[in-house]
Amino acid sequence: MTVADLLAGQHARVLAVQANPALEAKLREIGFCEGDGVQLIARGPLGGQPLAVRLNRRIIAMRDDEAAALVVEAIHG
Repeated sequence: MTVADLLAGQHARVLAVQANPALEAKLREIGFCEGDGVQLIARGPLGGQPLAVRLNRRIIAMRDDEAAALVVEAIHG
């Protein structure tokens, strides 16, 4: 599952960043890395983009291709 697959409000933990080297570097510079907790806050009104994702205490706007590069496991409870 990836961040792009999460439902609004759902929490998850990043397992891996799987993308081409340029996109992987961009996501890591933003702050995404293995073990981080993320939450999908909302999807945009136009085709569901951009996605609003909470990473630690920040809210980040992401496109679907960026969100699909973040492999996660859902956190229940």
